[in-house]
Amino acid sequence: MRGEASDLCFDCLEQRINSDFFSDQIVFNYGLSDSPLPFGSAAVVSVSSGDFSASSCDSTPSQFVLEYLRKEEHGCLANYDDGCTVGDRDGGNSNDAVECDEYLDCSPSGDRSLGSENMTCGSVTCKLSGSFSCRRTICALLPIAQISKCSAFDLQKLASSFLSEFPEDKVLASLHCLIDGKSSGQETQSFLRLLGLPLLEEKSKLQCLRHPNLSPVLGFLKSSDCLVSVLPKSPYTLENILHYSPSAIKSEWHRNFMMYQLLSALAHLHGLGISHGDIRPSNILLSDSLWSWLKIYNKPDFGSRDANSPALTTRWCVEGCYSYDLYADLKISSHLDWQTHFDKWWRGEVSNFEYLLFLNKLAGRRWGDHTFHPVMPWVIDFSKKPDNDSDAGWRNLRKSKWRLAKGDEQLDFTYSTFEIPHHVSDECLSELAVCSYKARRLPLSVLRKAVRSVYEPNEYPSDMQRLYDWTPDECIPEFYCDPRIFCSLHPSMSDLAVPPWASSPEEFIRLHRDALESPHVSSLIHHWIDITFGYKMSGQAAISAKNVMLSSSDPTVPRSVGRRQLFFRPHPVRLGFSREKEQSRNELEMHTFHGFGVDNKRSIILEADDYLEETEEASAFSHHASHLSPKYHLHQNLVQSPLHESYSENTNKADTSLSGTSKNKVLPSNVSLNYLLEHIEVRDEASMELQELLLWRQNFCTRHFSKDIAGDIFSIGCVLAELYLMKPLFNSVSLATYLESGDLPELIKELPPPTQILVEACIEQDWRRRPSAKSLLDSPYFSATVKSAYLFAAPLHLLAKGGTRLYYAASFAKQGALKAMGTFVAEMCAAYCVPLVTKPLSDNECELAYVLLKEFTKSLTPMAVQRLVLPSTQKILLTTGYSHLKVSLLQDSFVRELWNCIGKRVYLEMIHPLVISNLYNSPDKISASAASVLLIGSSEELGAPITVHQTILPLINYFGKGICTDGIDVLVRIGRLWGVNFIVKQMLPLLEHVVCFCIDLSSMKKPEPVHSWCSLALTDCLITLDGLVALISDELLTYELTKGRLCLHVRVLMQKNLELRVLQFAATSLMSICQRIGQELTALHVLPQLKELFDEFAFSEKSTDSSDSLNWQIRTTDQNFHPESPIRSRMDLVLLLYPSFASLLGMEKLRQGCPTWLLLEQYLLKHHNWKWEYTGRSSRYNMEARPFPNKGPASKHLPSKTLLNGSGWAVAQSQGIRNSSHLKPHLHVPAEGQEAVLNPEVHEPWSWFPSPVAGWDGLDIGRFGIPKDENRWKIRASVLSSAHAHQGALRSVVVSEDECTVFTSGIDPGFKGSVQKWELASLSWVSGYHAHEEVVNDISILSSSGKIASCDGTIHVWNSETGKRISLFSESPTDQDQASSYPSSKNNSNQSNRHASHGLSSGIFDGNLYTCMHYLEYMEQLIVGTGSGALRFIDLARGQKLQLWRGEPVEFGFTSLVSALCSGGSQTKHGDGASVSPSWTAAGFSSGQCRLFDLRESGVISSWRAHDGYVTKLAAPESHLLVSSSLDKTLRIWDLRKSWTPQPFDVKGHRDGVSGFSIWGKDVISISRNNIGIFSLSKSQDGEEQQPQQRIIPQKLYMSEKGGRIGSDLSTICVLPFSRLFIVGAHDGYFRICC
Repeated sequence: MRGEASDLCFDCLEQRINSDFFSDQIVFNYGLSDSPLPFGSAAVVSVSSGDFSASSCDSTPSQFVLEYLRKEEHGCLANYDDGCTVGDRDGGNSNDAVECDEYLDCSPSGDRSLGSENMTCGSVTCKLSGSFSCRRTICALLPIAQISKCSAFDLQKLASSFLSEFPEDKVLASLHCLIDGKSSGQETQSFLRLLGLPLLEEKSKLQCLRHPNLSPVLGFLKSSDCLVSVLPKSPYTLENILHYSPSAIKSEWHRNFMMYQLLSALAHLHGLGISHGDIRPSNILLSDSLWSWLKIYNKPDFGSRDANSPALTTRWCVEGCYSYDLYADLKISSHLDWQTHFDKWWRGEVSNFEYLLFLNKLAGRRWGDHTFHPVMPWVIDFSKKPDNDSDAGWRNLRKSKWRLAKGDEQLDFTYSTFEIPHHVSDECLSELAVCSYKARRLPLSVLRKAVRSVYEPNEYPSDMQRLYDWTPDECIPEFYCDPRIFCSLHPSMSDLAVPPWASSPEEFIRLHRDALESPHVSSLIHHWIDITFGYKMSGQAAISAKNVMLSSSDPTVPRSVGRRQLFFRPHPVRLGFSREKEQSRNELEMHTFHGFGVDNKRSIILEADDYLEETEEASAFSHHASHLSPKYHLHQNLVQSPLHESYSENTNKADTSLSGTSKNKVLPSNVSLNYLLEHIEVRDEASMELQELLLWRQNFCTRHFSKDIAGDIFSIGCVLAELYLMKPLFNSVSLATYLESGDLPELIKELPPPTQILVEACIEQDWRRRPSAKSLLDSPYFSATVKSAYLFAAPLHLLAKGGTRLYYAASFAKQGALKAMGTFVAEMCAAYCVPLVTKPLSDNECELAYVLLKEFTKSLTPMAVQRLVLPSTQKILLTTGYSHLKVSLLQDSFVRELWNCIGKRVYLEMIHPLVISNLYNSPDKISASAASVLLIGSSEELGAPITVHQTILPLINYFGKGICTDGIDVLVRIGRLWGVNFIVKQMLPLLEHVVCFCIDLSSMKKPEPVHSWCSLALTDCLITLDGLVALISDELLTYELTKGRLCLHVRVLMQKNLELRVLQFAATSLMSICQRIGQELTALHVLPQLKELFDEFAFSEKSTDSSDSLNWQIRTTDQNFHPESPIRSRMDLVLLLYPSFASLLGMEKLRQGCPTWLLLEQYLLKHHNWKWEYTGRSSRYNMEARPFPNKGPASKHLPSKTLLNGSGWAVAQSQGIRNSSHLKPHLHVPAEGQEAVLNPEVHEPWSWFPSPVAGWDGLDIGRFGIPKDENRWKIRASVLSSAHAHQGALRSVVVSEDECTVFTSGIDPGFKGSVQKWELASLSWVSGYHAHEEVVNDISILSSSGKIASCDGTIHVWNSETGKRISLFSESPTDQDQASSYPSSKNNSNQSNRHASHGLSSGIFDGNLYTCMHYLEYMEQLIVGTGSGALRFIDLARGQKLQLWRGEPVEFGFTSLVSALCSGGSQTKHGDGASVSPSWTAAGFSSGQCRLFDLRESGVISSWRAHDGYVTKLAAPESHLLVSSSLDKTLRIWDLRKSWTPQPFDVKGHRDGVSGFSIWGKDVISISRNNIGIFSLSKSQDGEEQQPQQRIIPQKLYMSEKGGRIGSDLSTICVLPFSRLFIVGAHDGYFRICC
């Protein structure tokens, strides 16, 4: 086979492209072909912008598809292009190329006279059915196509136009005018009519526009013998998605939305009077967001060859083409299906080589694409020349090459130790291997990209033996057919040497090919097929064959390449090559010969039986794999109905009504915004009734169309069925059966009933009874949400500028489109809109992006905002430099919107750290200023613990790493906002810790960068300290001095390894403090600490030498030295400190406190010409520090006029700190603030919260990026405060997501239960809920709206603000007998629930009582466990009880109740799934059993015995982990990735039953009696194989102030992750806050 007559071999195709577009800016990537062989007429090329880079939005090469169309085969198209002059119209689109009509009539009511003519195009006659001429049809289908010469310049110009000019921008701009209430023009009405919007068609000629679901043909490049069509390359096809990532089509809604797009495009084509003719998954192109394009340029009706014309068989390859003759003897063809090829191969009519090539084609592998090249087996190991009579020299085909290279031991280790069990981590044929194999034929640029960036020819294997030993990958077809692969094109690389038993590459290829076709390989090749394409790719067979592939991390991400499993049962051996049967036959013949003589008749019978058995096996296998022969078209004569005559009568009465219209309805001639919003609005509608769809099928209006158009409807029905079945509806056998007998395939019964009805209508045998595309669009099968989403999203997929699309989306959303569409449709459309905001934008576009994000935040559900809006928000906040959009997002108004939608917990996790990152090394002052204002404004609402841990500590961690002045400003302003008590108790200890940490670190032998960082961190710390000190009163400042906290400056001055600027800053800061506290307090508290420093200076042996230069400079520069001038040595501190203290204290006091005063004064006189003069006010050179006023206005500057920022540069304070008025010293604080600090009995909010310094490791010097939050929480088991909540035992504690409110439940007098609400800031009781009759054993906070659910055997849902009950749910005996759910009315709920007279506290576990519950947040459902072991689902939004899942069977006469619940798995469905929820829920039982339920499929996944006692709690910290605790004294971790019945990792050490636990990060805090235990989940993952259990050391809680231990047993625990606290409830009724 040499390919089709119109195809070239890929070598000739590459040569043709290189000759037509001679430029290094255009690179041939790989060819495209429907054939298993490297023949085709299309190729993927990379086009660089070249001279058009200035206009291009991206200078990186973009990929395009070039297809060569022979003029004699595409006569209409060639004639059309010839009529378009190239020159004055060069670069214009096809509309401009039509000389007579600028505006073309594209409506069915147009001129029909041209449509009845046959248009002669060269030697080919075009018979176009319909109402248009061929020229006008081409214009309508290819409205943006430009006609140019075939040259590199014109191709680059086309590419640049597509990337920067955007040919359809004008259409979308016209739609803007409509939305803005302006005159929109004809383009808008024409485009909206394309989308199916009911509009009156005018008789005036309208512009032809491209349908948004038709592939855009950018242009045609003309050469002498052909046309070259240019299209942008799409990332995927529907065939790719179905084969490699079917989960990317996430829901039934997405399937219907994709089908609606295709039908809309098809309705447009059929409206033009033409059919597509080749609708199949491979011709449906998909974008990154899975928007569909129907490929039309390949085989439209126009330009097709007349059926009666002779076939064109002219050879297109160049004369003497090597590749053309290389595949001359091959018999495979793209026109034959798999079953035919398999049958030919099995019978020996097709070679192994050909059959394997066909399997590669079925798997999607492409010639020339190095990432997905066709794969072949290595059949010999090159140790010796293989011989059919021996196994020596042959490769073992029962094992993969990866397994042979790595060894079973290594693969077993990989499978057992990795998080995701697997044996194979890469493809069976990687890009590295392919490029290494073909290294001698590939350009060096390709080798540098794929193999190694530095080209080293000696690193490539030099002969076949080394190549085979080196690679763990399989072979490529070239080693079986093309001897050129051995010959090097690079002078530096030698040819690839053939084995010694081959004299030349040609002989090796012949021998190698003979080996592939040998009996030895033919008898074993089916094993290799099973491993590479067959059943050993999955399931237990893959594990046994050590062939488990590392799966994709996210199966919902679309993929264009991957492993496709073709067969799901063992592949049959080739006929006549079964070794096992041959061996058994030989043994039987030997037995017959030795015993009774030869029975020839019996031997023949045995052979016939074997042949029959093999035939049946092959037939069954062929039937099993019939999905590999898909059929989407009817090539036989279509059946005509008895109604043929009636249809014929209506031939000339074309129905021109549009989708969604009625003939009796008056259609508007002009469209307005209100009209658009009316059609985009989704009203509350019931789900589609099956009867409604059946009625539509009976009554839909059948329109006149041709057989070809009816064939398109058949194909679209097959594609729709495959979207649901994930396999083709028809194969060659089933299609023939259907056409012959009318029997539909059994597969059709697997379709959902509505889809089945639609598919059956589309594949109706009588082609005249099939619905038209417009009838299908109007059918009730497509919901209003699909139509609304399509009307909104279609304009976004025009070839328009990003700014234009953003303007459309933002303005339409602002006008109420999202609100009209509803939450669900808005969520579906967000995937198309939100990515627009992350592109580089102008300031005006940033305003639009802000509007768009804000509108989506208002319109979407909290989970949808978290999944769709927050990732884009994070990306924007991470941008460096100034961004107007980033500044807008940092405003308080937007953050409030986020808080109201997603809650503070999600904000703190995903957004807050990024806000802080804008204060780190940010060159943009505006963004830093906006971030600082946001942090300051939000700190009070977040509360003291969260502010300290999530704002203050991260900012302090930036010390020395580039924190900007606004970051320091935040720390000081937060101190001012929270008051003096907060500064003294929280902030000063942290800063003291930083200073001590840096001093200790600087005294060690560390690398120079560490010492430099210490100096920078100390500078940032001292600047912050100065700002906070200015907020403290003089009295309180004196109080802190007595504790030695503010004399840290002296410790800094004592260090010899710090930079001089740090010492100078510490000195000036110290003098400022001394000026404030006055002479007496300075002499009392500061001067004694300076004695050691002055003594060091006085006895310094290097004092003279170290300051000579400075001495000389001072004497020769008019002696104008100032304290703020930079010092040159450490000894200059004497000049900075001694005169200033002399001026402040007086010389007499200074000399009394400094015994070495004489030496110091002599040094100053000798080197600085300073001596004390008794002028009564200052020293001779006025060296006193600038005085700090005690009253009156604040000083203008900080202690120094220069401020060192985190990067080490000195900046003017007036320029370096924005809004730095807070640094002006406030010397007097109201007396209450002072008393609050000094008098511990005066309580302020959060007064119980201690400084976190005791559990803080200090600054992280290992990372110079965002401070990591993975630091282990140092739990001290210290009780900070407590409150008495209940008279009896406290049963449950939950904390609100803002960690400011706690709810407790417990036993009250009379064994009744109540729920109490407490405010954590003041530890005060706020309100309570007292409507429970029994003890409340579980509480759940339902949402940020304030709803609470509490369980006492019944479920109470109530408002936490008002304390009023909203709904009540209970279980009755009749409920337990029913498998389905029914609504529970709120009105009669009180009466129906009065029967619940028992409580769990009584010890009688009634099967009708609810025992525990778990809230599925994003489904707004509650899962409730019952005393009978069943699970009840409750819809909280509608107040209804849903399905009931049966529980465990009764064991030993006792009912096993549900004691714990949790959910896990995919908390988010990546992409735009309709419903987002966890994938599984786990239930723990009182018997110790655990059971996993599939939330999506409503079935039991697994059940196992988890514990030997009552399961007290379950939690899912990660999607694959389950943690359980029990009264059997154990805590267990279950890894669900390896098995649904996993082996546990035991955590032991508790001496009593584990009553509960809570998780923070990787830490698990468990409680047992009056002890707590801490364990890290990382230990279970790191050491599971070495030691399947760990022990914890229990510890008791103790009072932080009194030191006593807590004796009461603990009953429940709850973690406050952002506050780094946890709360325990005890049997004495107290809840205690611990750290």
